[in-house]
Amino acid sequence: MRVLITGSSSGIGLECAKKFLATGHEVFGLDLKPSKIENKNYHHYVVDIKDGDKLPTIDKVNIIFNNAGLQNSKDDISNNLKGTINVTEKYGIQEDIKSILFNASASAQSGFEFPEYVASKAGVVGYMKNVATRIAKYGATANAISLGGVKTDLNKCVMEDENMWKQIMDATPLKKWMSVEEVAEWVYFLTVINMSMSGEDLLIDNGEYKLNSSFVWPGYNK
Repeated sequence: MRVLITGSSSGIGLECAKKFLATGHEVFGLDLKPSKIENKNYHHYVVDIKDGDKLPTIDKVNIIFNNAGLQNSKDDISNNLKGTINVTEKYGIQEDIKSILFNASASAQSGFEFPEYVASKAGVVGYMKNVATRIAKYGATANAISLGGVKTDLNKCVMEDENMWKQIMDATPLKKWMSVEEVAEWVYFLTVINMSMSGEDLLIDNGEYKLNSSFVWPGYNK
């Protein structure tokens, strides 16, 4: 299948690109940064998803993973929500589409985190449901994953702070965060194997929100 991944140069997006390539798919990556992947089945575009008019032409996309995201920036809503809409409307609403997955956030359900980030991710969940109704006629699914803590470079500021990490683990029933490899397995399952679930937002946060909701970050107060 032809798979489109936004934010494919690092973290979750990079690991997901590797997963799809390893399982025989053709992958197209969109990111502000150059690619770290060298593979004949990988095609990379340095592009800003906020600028819908400059998105490249990629025909017959079968799977989209809307992953690219910003946190606590002036562009949270423009990138996370509007950029996601740009990508989905250009590549996803067509007869070859099989699955669209949105990277939302546990904060979309809990409300904890930075205001515009929360709003952007909650908007993504609502938009996902709209997309699910529109692509159902193609037999395609649309879902979202709302992740809690994931071990990425973006989160190093709390992972490497002993006091903050203790606070986070105290509030996390499973006493762990997800690896990017685990996220990639979820993404693969929901886009390739799943054919029947659509319109759902899956909370995957090691039990933190349902059992003990909190948010720890430098300079942040509830």
